Formats: sequence, C-alpha cells, structure tokens
Amino acid sequence: MANSNVDATPVAAKPTITHVIFDMDGLLLDTEKFYTEVQEKILARYNITFDWSLKARMMGKKAIEAARVFVEETGISNSLSAEDFLVERETMLQSMFPTSELMPGASNLIKHLHAHGVPICVATGSHKRHFELKTQSHGELFALMHHIVLGDDPEVKQGKPSPDGFLAAARRFEGGPVDPKKCLVFEDAPSGIQAAKNAGMSVVMVPDPRLDSSFHAIADQVLTSLLDFNPAEWGLPPYKKAAC
Repeated sequence: MANSNVDATPVAAKPTITHVIFDMDGLLLDTEKFYTEVQEKILARYNITFDWSLKARMMGKKAIEAARVFVEETGISNSLSAEDFLVERETMLQSMFPTSELMPGASNLIKHLHAHGVPICVATGSHKRHFELKTQSHGELFALMHHIVLGDDPEVKQGKPSPDGFLAAARRFEGGPVDPKKCLVFEDAPSGIQAAKNAGMSVVMVPDPRLDSSFHAIADQVLTSLLDFNPAEWGLPPYKKAAC
C-alpha cells in the first residue's frame, strides 16, 4: 500500500531493485520554477491566475501536450494557440535554463549509486535542446548516467503518463531489456508517477509541497526530499554511516 503522507516511512513488500531511472525536471534539477514563472507572466495578460491544479496536469508531459492543456484549461485557446504559446515561452526560458540548480540530495544519490555499480539513467520529457541548456553546468554528474532518454526520442511515441519513456529506458540498459519489476523510478510529477506504474515499475515520489496530496496515492513511497531516501530499504547499497 502506498504512503499517503509526505515522509520517509518505508513501504512493505518491496521488490528486488537492480536498476534506477530518474526523471529530471523538478526531481534532479530545480527547473519547474522557471516554467511556473513564465506561465504566470503569460496568463497575467488575460487576468488569469496560474494555479497548482493546472500545473499538476501539465507537469511531466511533452511540451506540445502540456501547451494544449495550458491554453484549453485556461480558456485562452481562441487568443493564443498551443504552438504560439510554446514560441513565446521558449524565448523567456532560453535565458533561465542555464542557471538550473540541482535539487537537494540529487548529486549525493547519483554518485552513491554509480560508485556502487547500480545502473542508472534519466528518462525526461525534455527534448534535446532544453536538456543541453538545463544540464550545461552539471555535465559531470549527468555523465554518470548509463543513458538518457529524451522527450523527442523516436521511441517515445507518447509523453507521460504513457510508459513509453520508461520502457525505452529499461530496454537500453546493458543486457536489456531489464524487467520493469526490477526498476525503481524517481519522479515528482503526477503524470510521471502514472507512467512508471503503467510501465510496471516501482516509483518513489518526491513532490513539490504545493502539489495536492491526493496525487500521492499511487506512489510506492513518498518523500519530502531525495535527502530522505534510504537505499537499503529497496535492497540497494546502503549509505555509509557517518563516523562518530
């Protein structure tokens, strides 16, 4: 049964995990704030407030899919098309993405898993151009990934909550495809959580605290931060205990 509270409480009957798949935006990199800021600015022209119920429906999706949700749900589609929204948003985001910072605990967890030989990768809805802008200050860390599956990858026919990205990630590990039951996904977005479950994988959710807790239900574990993750609970190499 999944945790409904945001905490580090362990979940019973975990499967044997051999491979780890990370989402990127809002999970490894603090980039969701950029999307929020830009979308707030665009909606302000129409005297509409950008709220977290809308944000939740957009998170994790491919750009054009999220854009359609944005213009349709806010009722501005007659004034601004999804395509024009993306062009305008892109202009503002270009200067923001290179300043992307790592989320707390991301570097430590990635380096720990890599050092202990646990195969890791990224499966993100971001396309190649955005990925390169967002990670340009973090190349060494992302180089530890076995592979990266991007949103514009030809094997990813549909964005999250479709499992395409996560299943492609499982296929590309050495000796793949890896059994989905042996993969642990880290996600922050409701659509990403659903995508992981649709792929038959276990998923740890690290949600933004502003996200409604009703979205926590299907995750196998919910944490307030990657700092709270205990690898040993999932049969992964434990962190070394600090010396007294």
